[in-house]
Amino acid sequence: MTRVDDTEITHATDNGNSKHEPSIKAHIDGLLRNGTPSFPRFLIRLGGTGAIADWADSSYYGKKNPRVWNDIHDIEQLTSLPDTALHRNIEKIVQKAAVDHGDRLKCAIICSCGVYDPGKGPGRAQSQLVPLFCDEIINNTKRAFYTQSGGNTRSWVHIDDLVAVYMKLVEAAAAGGGNADWGLYGYYFTATQEVSQLDFATAIGRILKKHGVIEYEEPVQLPLDDIWKTAQKSKWRYTGIYAFACNTRTVSERARKVLGYEPKAPRLFDCLEEDVLAAVRRGA
Repeated sequence: MTRVDDTEITHATDNGNSKHEPSIKAHIDGLLRNGTPSFPRFLIRLGGTGAIADWADSSYYGKKNPRVWNDIHDIEQLTSLPDTALHRNIEKIVQKAAVDHGDRLKCAIICSCGVYDPGKGPGRAQSQLVPLFCDEIINNTKRAFYTQSGGNTRSWVHIDDLVAVYMKLVEAAAAGGGNADWGLYGYYFTATQEVSQLDFATAIGRILKKHGVIEYEEPVQLPLDDIWKTAQKSKWRYTGIYAFACNTRTVSERARKVLGYEPKAPRLFDCLEEDVLAAVRRGA
């Protein structure tokens, strides 16, 4: 929780469990205790593009899905996703609070995509996807890999650009709401670029070969049956499919339009070597 002058802002993240409903309900209940129409409270939820990932549809496993989600034009669909969508249980709670108590509680959801480059905080400095891929390569396949054509495509954002969106929302909240969109329309993608699994695998294979971690740099095409067997440390059976075979394509239009968001950080491939080596050093 943050206080800026007399503005109370709660930052709600997954904290390792995106389905932990009591936590988000406790945040909301606490904010509503002293929120008023004159002095509303603010809730910023940090979620992820797993919400729109096509992991449940085998049509595009290993292939590029032409569907690109836009946080302005597709807002009606984004606020009515099926209950099977990742993060949906928490987003429904936040969105219901925004509808029921919109005069006293201003809510926003940051739906971030794949994050790269080390964070600067005191906790975990790396995101999930690069270490997960390196773990599979080093401890299982011994080669970077893709499936089908490798055309499945993911949106990415540098940690500094993600934080920029977050801070712009915090600043808007501190100004009583500012020019930001809140409530059902307070839904923000963060993407600055997108990369196919084949290009991602090719780049990581090159880095790992360069540093003597693997013998061959060229990625190998794996059958879908093998992709299902990856990421076995996870309790969710779709983890391998989600990480290595599905699509999460998004356009961050709302943050640019209402927050003046202008991504400035380096691109994924300019930072990837540092991320990969950090994953290798920590044992992936």
